[in-house]
This record gives sequence, structure tokens and C-alpha cells, in this order.
Amino acid sequence: MEQEPRPITHDDLHATYVERSIRELQRAVQEEAGVLAELRRGVAEAAPVTLAAASLSIMITAYEAAARSDPFLPFADSVLPALVALRKTHGVLAESHTYLEGGDVSKLTSTLDQSRKRLAKDKARLDDQRALQTALEARIVALRSGLETQSTMTTAEKRQEALDALATKKREYDRDTAALLKTLKQFIQDRLGPMLAAEELGGPVVGGMADVQSDALAAGFSSQGKPRKPSSTATEKAGKKNEDRRQRRIDEIWGSRAPAREVGEDGEDEEEDTGDWDEATAAASEMQELTEELLNALAGAGGDNSASYVTITRESAAARFLVRSKVAHFHPRDATKLRLVDFGRELDD
Repeated sequence: MEQEPRPITHDDLHATYVERSIRELQRAVQEEAGVLAELRRGVAEAAPVTLAAASLSIMITAYEAAARSDPFLPFADSVLPALVALRKTHGVLAESHTYLEGGDVSKLTSTLDQSRKRLAKDKARLDDQRALQTALEARIVALRSGLETQSTMTTAEKRQEALDALATKKREYDRDTAALLKTLKQFIQDRLGPMLAAEELGGPVVGGMADVQSDALAAGFSSQGKPRKPSSTATEKAGKKNEDRRQRRIDEIWGSRAPAREVGEDGEDEEEDTGDWDEATAAASEMQELTEELLNALAGAGGDNSASYVTITRESAAARFLVRSKVAHFHPRDATKLRLVDFGRELDD
């Protein structure tokens, strides 16, 4: 009785493929060995190459021959690609396993944290770039719409629009100027006036005594610049006499009493009640009048420095303070002339 043939299993097919792959590899090795032996014989028989051009020609010929030859490719059912892939995968896994076992966990954690921080920074930069791009696109759209609007306007309309814009800016500048002058006057009356009066009466220069009281100004200062102590035992008659002497001293230094002036919203001077006319008020009034004269002279000079000087009757504490602050300076050949430093002219130049 004939024995039935054993069915071919998957293991049989795999073994057959392995044998075919081995034979194919052996055949390829034999072919390469034959080619190598032939090349060695040719090199032994050939004369030594001494010229660089001949060596280059040989290399070119070899490369062209290699390019024309068919590459070695396994047959369709060969297990060689799978074996190569398996070996490569096994090597990667072995290296990863060695790195994880022998590596420092803290170092790996630090590397991971650094990578996460770099990722967060890159995301923040990306968000900033997107926001900037959105803003630039919106700005481009606005500029284009503005150009389209201007292109539809006539020359007269453009001129009128420019005039309206200049008039608006002028009103804003006038309003800001009035506010600044009002603030300057308040500063002169509250803080600067008493210090100027102290310097004028022989006391310390402006800034040497931060808080100057009215009693100290009334008592005066010693030859060393120290404030005298006010007398507390004076009778009513003596007090009136001292007050008259104080008033004469004020008139001799700052002149007779005159109303202070304040610049209003319309640019005109407005008179107001000065209240008590004491040393601080007189010094503040003198400082305000001097600054107003200097500003008006500078504005009316039209850029001519020689026409912006103001003639002063004496070298007062107010004038010295402006010079020390580098806000004004005297004429180089006439100490009775003073002018403001034209900061705006330097910017225009």
C-alpha cells in the first residue's frame, strides 16, 4: 500500500527559503571573490601608475562600471531582508536597554525637563509670532483702506483735512502749555519762592534748606547763613516797628507790592489777589515775572539768539537759580543780560 505524501507545512517553506537564500549568498560571495581575484591579478601584472591623470582615469572607469552593473537584490521570497531588519532591530533594542540600565535616571529626568522647557518657549514664540502677524495684517488692511480713502479725496479736501489736523494739534498744544504754566506757577509759589527768598536774605542757596518757614524769613539769617531765632518777648509797639522794618526790606529787595499775573486759557494775563505780601510771595512773583519775560523773548526772537536776551536790573537769586539749573545763561560779555537755553532749536537742527 502506497504511503500518502506528507503535506508541506509553513516550517518546510521557511527552511526551503533559508536554504535558497544561503545558496544565493554563497553564489554572490563566489562571484565577488572571482572578481576580486581577477582585479588582484590585473593589479599585479599592470605597471605602477605614476601619473595622477592615469589614476583618475582608472577610478572613473571603475565607478562607471559599478554604476552600469546590476545591484545585488535577493529573490522575492528571500528571508534576507527580514533577517537584516531583525538584526538591526535587535541591535537598537540592545543599545536602548543598555542605555536605560546603565544611565543616570536623574540625568534623563533633567534632559526631559529641559526638552519640555524648550518646547514651552518655542510655543510661546510661536504664539507671539502669530499675534504679531495678525497685528501686521490688520495694520496693512488699515493702511490700504486709508490709501484708498485718500485716493478718492480731492486736493482741496486733503488740504482742508491737513489744516483741521494742524488746528486740532495747536489747540492741544495751547491747552497743554496753559496747564504747564499753571503748574509751574504753583510750584514757584509753594516750593521755590521760600527757598529763593532765603537765598536772597543771606541764607542757604536754593536746595540747601528744603523746608523754609515764614518765621525764619521774617527773622532773617546770620552772616554764616544760619536762621536767626524769632524774638518772643517783643511788645505790640516793637512788633509793629519790626513789621514796618520788614516791609521796607521787602520793598528794597523786590520792589513795591504789585499784583501777580497768571496766564489764562486764552493766553491773556489775568490779575488775582496776592494775599499777604511777604518775602516768599515777593520772591515767587519775581521768579514768575522773570520766567515769563525770558519765555516771551525767546518766542519773539524767531531763532535769533542775540534777540532773545532780557536785561535784568540785578543778579537776583532767581537768575542765579536758572543759571545753576542750566536753564538759562548770561551774555558772554554783559552780565546784565540773560536768556533761556533754546533746547528746541537744537532738536530742529
